Amino acid sequence: MIGNMVRGLLAAAALATGAGAQSPDPADWDAVLEAARGQTVYFNAWGGSNTVNDYIAWTAEQVQDRFGVTLEHVKLSDTAEAVSRVIAERAAGQDTGGAVDLIWINGENFAAMKAQDLLFGPWVTDLPNWQYVDPAANPAVDTDFTIPTDGLEAPWGMAQVVFFHDTDRVDAPPKSIAALGDWAAAHPGRFAFPQPPDFLGSTFLKQALMGLTPDPAVLQKPVEDADYEAATAPLWSYLDALTPNLWRSGKAYPQSGPRLIQLMADGEIDIAPSFNPNEASNAIANFELQDTVRTYVLDGGTIGNASFLAIPYNANAAAGAMVVANFLMSPEAQARKQDPAVWGSGTILAMDRLDDAGRALFDGIELGVATLSPADLGETLPEPHPSWMTRLEEDWTRRYGVAE
Repeated sequence: MIGNMVRGLLAAAALATGAGAQSPDPADWDAVLEAARGQTVYFNAWGGSNTVNDYIAWTAEQVQDRFGVTLEHVKLSDTAEAVSRVIAERAAGQDTGGAVDLIWINGENFAAMKAQDLLFGPWVTDLPNWQYVDPAANPAVDTDFTIPTDGLEAPWGMAQVVFFHDTDRVDAPPKSIAALGDWAAAHPGRFAFPQPPDFLGSTFLKQALMGLTPDPAVLQKPVEDADYEAATAPLWSYLDALTPNLWRSGKAYPQSGPRLIQLMADGEIDIAPSFNPNEASNAIANFELQDTVRTYVLDGGTIGNASFLAIPYNANAAAGAMVVANFLMSPEAQARKQDPAVWGSGTILAMDRLDDAGRALFDGIELGVATLSPADLGETLPEPHPSWMTRLEEDWTRRYGVAE
């Protein structure tokens, strides 16, 4: 989330000038590889999941062995921490040697950094592994919350909103946002979502808004171009009724998605959202969830998007960051990431662009017991414009937020 402090820093950064360090042309990949060798890449990425942390640790081993690049995972609780650092460096005139080399970034953070020219590039379409990506078939890989990426961030995973439930306690889970409210009223305390601005919590708000607003098409435009009050009135009415029926009566909220896994394992809740269709299978494989848990989606589709990697304009190790991003887009890294036993994140690669060996890596992946097939996942709905997320988070916090 872009908080008030970050927005203030953005205003200050807009007054600063400067150009980042000279970096090899990504079109000259041999030069990039040569410049990257010996560099240390500080990868600022969410650190709230052991699954994610383990995958990044594996990546660090691979890029060190293959390319001589040292990858340090700077574990974040909120992407805005890294964004704030880049903004502060820009405001201080530190246009080279920045502390952040690579960021796992999406949506409002990307839109804000792009608007203020805080990103290195374009560079993505010159990566060798971009050849395996098909933007025509999957527009999400070059559009982030309706904002064109313009080669400034590299996709590295696909996600879609799903819900998981324990079939021992819920035979017929609710298949719409309205039905979920009715179910929660009949089963108080048995549903939860993380407290916004946690990304999953904010995504649940957007999913609920999309299912309740009179005209979902307005969500694709900036919030200032819409009648915000009319668009969101059904959401606030819904949340007024839902909140007392949440886990702990809405007086406390789980702080992250992994906490939802723990609550379900402990029998405290029966239904929860996720932004990873494979998360329940992954948790079952890791003995974090009982094997009676299953995944489902809402009728009419759920929000989906791509996850992206961006390089700040003043990155100290832009060459190394490009090498890491390119590796993360490789068939090997993507197949490992999609394996529910490892992470379970959907791939951004197009199978018809892979050779036989590349496709075999994916063909060998066993879908977990709780993972839906692509057909069962149904329609993927586009993310709203990032300005909606910012406004929803602010208003939700004012109305329902609780002290952490």
